[in-house]
Amino acid sequence: MTTSAPERPAAAAPTGSPVLEATGVVMRFGGLTAVNNVDLRVNQGEIVGLIGPNGAGKTTFFNCLTGMYKPTEGQVKFEGTVLPPKPRAVVQAGMARTFQNIRLFANMTALENVMVGRYCRTSAMALTSIVRGPKFRREEEATRARAQELLNFVGLGRTSEHLARNLPYGDQRRLEIARALATDPKLILLDEPTAGMNPKETEEAKQLIFRIRDMGLAVVVIEHDMRFIFSLCDRVLCLVRGETLIEGSPHVVQSDPRVIEAYIGKPDEDELEEEAAKEDHA
Repeated sequence: MTTSAPERPAAAAPTGSPVLEATGVVMRFGGLTAVNNVDLRVNQGEIVGLIGPNGAGKTTFFNCLTGMYKPTEGQVKFEGTVLPPKPRAVVQAGMARTFQNIRLFANMTALENVMVGRYCRTSAMALTSIVRGPKFRREEEATRARAQELLNFVGLGRTSEHLARNLPYGDQRRLEIARALATDPKLILLDEPTAGMNPKETEEAKQLIFRIRDMGLAVVVIEHDMRFIFSLCDRVLCLVRGETLIEGSPHVVQSDPRVIEAYIGKPDEDELEEEAAKEDHA
């Protein structure tokens, strides 16, 4: 937890304008409070990390932000407007996400998967699409070209005709990011983007996120890899049992003893006494 983080590439100067503001978010399931009074502000061009031990409420909070859950209390604003609890409306507003468990169309090609993400920005009506009229053909061509650009951007340009199910695990993760980017977001939320990756793939994922940030997007990342998160983010929010434990710079958060305790536990009295006895004997 105290490993020093490598220096991060410099970001473009943040504008300070908030893209996302979540205030007093509470999510209850019956008698269980999974998220309790959590606030989060994300500014343009900023990378914010969301950490916490298993069961801390991170993904539930993500689901509240992205319209999959309607918060029991509190509100979520995107560019000053309260978002409805509807994932499609959230995507159209400019927020996209990936998932902890990969959700690709396994029997579609990589290119087709990215094109699916792009369709929320098309406007051809049903009849035009059925008869494949001129507007449909123009939008389809533009969608295909943009999907290929995004595959190139994430490093999958040569896999456009490969079925998603045949791609290596790390490439499937990057394909999900490309599909999210196809929606033209202003904020992208990544749920454990390096889960299951080897060190080389993890480093490539980090550099990809920096490039996304450099496009002017805001990024929120859930991740269990502390070395990754502390070398990536401008700010980090730590949740424990659904509540905010601490929020601050990577240095401040990783140095906080409460964060260390949340991950590795607090030694019991017998362990403390044994350690003291060893020091006295030495």
